[in-house]
Amino acid sequence: QVQLVESGGGLVQAGASLTLSCATSGFTFSRYNLNWFRRAPGKEREFVAAISPSSDSIGYSDSVKGRFTISRDNANNILRLQMNSLKPEDTADYYCAADSKTHLTGRFSLMDYWGKGTLVTVSV
Repeated sequence: QVQLVESGGGLVQAGASLTLSCATSGFTFSRYNLNWFRRAPGKEREFVAAISPSSDSIGYSDSVKGRFTISRDNANNILRLQMNSLKPEDTADYYCAADSKTHLTGRFSLMDYWGKGTLVTVSV
């Protein structure tokens, strides 16, 4: 049974940092691209970051580039998202997702597996 479980969300003030984690099981983690998406209240789901199986290819949305860092631990099947300099507009449910495509796509319709999300709230 495939499972992706996000953790680490919470309420923080603008300028603070948070690290999200995604613990996975039930699939061959080291063979999948791993992704973070988010959905803000009343908005569409959007791509945040992605990382290839060997971490040699990484991509970020323009809105988080330079502030967020995606990383993976293939030994322990964990995906992380380090979020620095958080802004109120980063408030959203954050989801991890896995896909088996040959390159990073950032397209939620192409994901194979999804977690249920963790809420990040950034106050002014």
